[in-house]
Amino acid sequence: MISLLDRYIGRTVLGSTAMVLLVLLGLLTIVQIFDGINQIGKGSYTLGTMLTLVALQLPSRIYEIFPIATLVGGTAGLSLLALNYELIAIRAGGVSLTRIVASVMKVSAVFIVIAVLLGELVVPITGDLAERTRAEALDSGLARKQAGIWFRDGSEFVSVGEVLPDLTLRNIRIYRFDASGRLRLQRHAAQARYHEKKWLLTDIRTSHLDDRQIRSDQERDVVWQTGLTPRLVGVFTAHPQLMPSWSLYRYIRHLHANQQDTTRYQMAFWNKVFLPISTVVMLLVAIPFVFGQLRTGGLGIRIFIGIMLGMFYGFLQGGLGVYGIVGHLGLLYGLPPVISAVIPVALFLVLAIVLMRRIV
Repeated sequence: MISLLDRYIGRTVLGSTAMVLLVLLGLLTIVQIFDGINQIGKGSYTLGTMLTLVALQLPSRIYEIFPIATLVGGTAGLSLLALNYELIAIRAGGVSLTRIVASVMKVSAVFIVIAVLLGELVVPITGDLAERTRAEALDSGLARKQAGIWFRDGSEFVSVGEVLPDLTLRNIRIYRFDASGRLRLQRHAAQARYHEKKWLLTDIRTSHLDDRQIRSDQERDVVWQTGLTPRLVGVFTAHPQLMPSWSLYRYIRHLHANQQDTTRYQMAFWNKVFLPISTVVMLLVAIPFVFGQLRTGGLGIRIFIGIMLGMFYGFLQGGLGVYGIVGHLGLLYGLPPVISAVIPVALFLVLAIVLMRRIV
């Protein structure tokens, strides 16, 4: 049941969090604009392209800074109530601290819904559009690694040098091995296009290897019998952090089945799982800073502490496409990705519990 107290506290916290988001987004947008100015004039990259990219990347920015904005916004909103003596009046009216905390926690349900909608529905679409818009404007491919894309297709290992915005593949190398692990076929194709539900390789050179000799031949066009689909190509070229969790889960299973490394994708998956939880934890951390000093001012110092804690969480957790301190340490020491993702959230949860016990 949502009471009048819940609605009032909820409006205050939501309003302050929205203001913090606007300020942080403004700062990040200014930085992005200055960075994008250097690209103007390259290919068909124009001022309009830059502004389009800024707009398309706004959901990703919001998703990335959402826990930090929740912490700072929650601290600012509750501090305003404290400075106006509203929290003191509420306590004097017989409302327990537990009841007020419960009202704040109800706000977290709204934040969880926003975070899930952004991460699972909005960011994958806008992020993909931004990547394709940038690639088309700069006339560049979508491959993320200097070595291109590698994947396993049954008994074959495939290397794709470049993926164009229309998902045309360039510089494809196919290696086929027998049951004993010996290389039996090596094929190079200049290009592959998907047409009428099949891939067509063009300008192919094939080397057949047996125990006695190597036989080579050239062909103009060959139908490529593979389980690769345009949708899977899109997955290969997408940043793991821009993929919805269900796509990440399916792709992790695909990599496991082909005995390939899944660390990057597991990190992205577990970060998405724990991000909604982290918004609740951030609100819990904000509460003790306010209720511990109800009769004192210091709104500025409280917000400053909130910003510092938010930055510290960002350093620990990282952001979209960037590993934080814990992520790098996890890779260095071989920690399971789920452990690396949960450590920052667990540390802040312990901090919230310790601080909360001081004011109860």
